[in-house]
Amino acid sequence: MGTLSLAVNTGEHYDVIVIGGGPSGSMAAIAAGRQGARVLLCEQYAFLGGSLTAMGVGPMMSFHNRANQQVVRGLPEELIERLVERNASPGHTLDSTGYCSTVTPFDSEGLKIELETMAREAGVRILYHTMLADVILAEDSVESVVVCNKAGLTRYQADVFVDASGDADLAARSGVPFQYGRAGDDATQPMTMNLKVANVDMARLRQYVNDHPEEFPHGTPEMVNRSARVSLGGYVNAWRAAQARGEISVPREFVLFFETHVPGVIIVNTSRIQGLRATEPFELSQAEAIGRQQCVEIFQFLRRYCPGFENCVRMDTSSQVGVRESRHVTGLYTLTAQDLMDERRFEDVIALGGYPIDIHSPTEGITNTTHLRPDIAYGIPMRCLLMEKPANLIVAGRAISATHDAAAAFRVTPISMAIGQAAGTLAAVASQARVKPNRLSYDQVRPVLLRSGAYLDHVRF
Repeated sequence: MGTLSLAVNTGEHYDVIVIGGGPSGSMAAIAAGRQGARVLLCEQYAFLGGSLTAMGVGPMMSFHNRANQQVVRGLPEELIERLVERNASPGHTLDSTGYCSTVTPFDSEGLKIELETMAREAGVRILYHTMLADVILAEDSVESVVVCNKAGLTRYQADVFVDASGDADLAARSGVPFQYGRAGDDATQPMTMNLKVANVDMARLRQYVNDHPEEFPHGTPEMVNRSARVSLGGYVNAWRAAQARGEISVPREFVLFFETHVPGVIIVNTSRIQGLRATEPFELSQAEAIGRQQCVEIFQFLRRYCPGFENCVRMDTSSQVGVRESRHVTGLYTLTAQDLMDERRFEDVIALGGYPIDIHSPTEGITNTTHLRPDIAYGIPMRCLLMEKPANLIVAGRAISATHDAAAAFRVTPISMAIGQAAGTLAAVASQARVKPNRLSYDQVRPVLLRSGAYLDHVRF
């Protein structure tokens, strides 16, 4: 009978270790590196970008509020400017669904390369194919993490740790309390398997929208005709008929799709997988299989019934099913939807947002949206990234301390990237000051963020 080997290698000590290289984690690592911190970034895939690359999400929405005022700037905006320079994005374009004022299409391969380039320029050391295996605590802090990759298990120490896993994996393993999904029943927004198709006849699609505007509740001919890239929610009558015939099992109201940076290549964000947990391995595996089956139905529907898609070619489904929601840590402050709607002026704001409260129903075939005042610029306080214990742990991205409803607004990638920039900046400043992040003065963080281009002021434009 064989023996179980759990030998753990000893790695180097870093100023900051970031777990997760998605939009928020990438920004956190780059921000910390630019402040002179020695940073290790651990990512489970072979590339950065997370939801935007591994989960096939696109476009980014939104850097602006509905009044077309830009509320997300700093490192996220620099990333877009660099993508535009490299012909990997058209930049911020009109959102022809009318849901937001702008969307930001991009080339996913170009995004992988640009994030990697920015990280390398900032001196960040990247470990791909690496997942969190364990956490070692000492007193009130994280002493080290154990990660798993081709080398087996390796233990790394740091002054400060950033949990950008999306699911608060590091925080949960550290004993941080959390709310799973919404309070009361722990239900989460559904997962989605995004589908990418090419060879869409955009001229025919645009003409069909002009001839049949009643089919498109999210989008108008006027906006479609003005938009450089088409974003639409529609084909409603054909979709409902296919559902009635049993051809479509997806609990969704219509087909939602977005043209990418490449004309005629479209991301179809329509699948919907309810009732499964992204943090339960067997349930996540089941969600992957359901998502792929749903995408077969969706692709066949597009080719059979949707003018413009008759000759479309299936490119791929994403590497991983898209996860909107799982754990929300309980931090020093829990952000609420009322805070966002009231545009509460926090004294420790580290990022702004303007996206609506967008809840894909956990149990029904509907999407519930609370549109906020068009010129809203709601704030995310630094306290939502920090916990009582561990004192040296910072959470970034969609898992910060917030309610189900509040997270439905800031979970989108531009705002998550802004939160990530703040997390990395906070981590670097704390490491250099030899102060635990949850004891660091906001006054030490704010000027660094402002010098890095972050927009933090609650003022009318």
